[in-house]
Amino acid sequence: MKRTIVIALFALTEMYSCQKVVNLKLNSVYPYTVIEGEITDLAGPYTVTIRQSVNFSSDNTFPAISGALVRVTDNEGVTDTLTETAPGVYTTHILQGKPGNTYTLTAFAHDTLYTATSTMPYPVPFDSVTFNKSGGFGDKDIWAAPNFQDPPGIKNYYQFIEYINGQQLTKDIFVLDDRLSDGKYISRNLRNDSSYLAVGDNLEVKMYCIDENIYNYFYQLDQSQGSNAFNTTASPANPATNIDNGALGYFSAHTVRSVKTKVTL
Repeated sequence: MKRTIVIALFALTEMYSCQKVVNLKLNSVYPYTVIEGEITDLAGPYTVTIRQSVNFSSDNTFPAISGALVRVTDNEGVTDTLTETAPGVYTTHILQGKPGNTYTLTAFAHDTLYTATSTMPYPVPFDSVTFNKSGGFGDKDIWAAPNFQDPPGIKNYYQFIEYINGQQLTKDIFVLDDRLSDGKYISRNLRNDSSYLAVGDNLEVKMYCIDENIYNYFYQLDQSQGSNAFNTTASPANPATNIDNGALGYFSAHTVRSVKTKVTL
């Protein structure tokens, strides 16, 4: 299937304006296998989802891939063969995430073997969440700011997830590395594209300590969406995944720390 996009470019001068029409032919995209899986230091079970990508012209319904053989092993010799508990959703049985351990995912689906590896970092204490009001031009957005001490001399990578009144915010991606803040006490606004927070809301912020590959994945994904939490943008592109053989998605072993509070100013 092909689409034609017409782009009108206008250039105003003192005497006239001109219009240029550009025709871009966008072909259908070969379907990819999309794998998303997480192992955490919270109690299991954990899940791995396997789906199939769709063309840009289709809706956002990603067909489940059933009947895959999925295993997760760790460096201590534990192997867990996952069970498909819903279409395309595979669940662990015995595995328990542990900081410092390395986890390897293998998934055999559609006659292709996919593998991915992730090492779970050690957790960083999550102290509190405070709130700041954005300034300038009457802007009244409220931003949450996680507060925590970054350990010195260690490369650390963080991801933050916000839940407002029990509902997860999925539009914005918040990731941070400590390249410029190693060993410092960090308090950083989680900037949203729109105003989400209101005084009195119940807020939960989860802080994940993630490995470098997962940080790079979400950082690039954030840039491709043009809405980086820390004000950086780039051209759209598929983020670099840690899953091989042409799959999309990610496999992450990370720690979880959480703060629950009410929004105040």
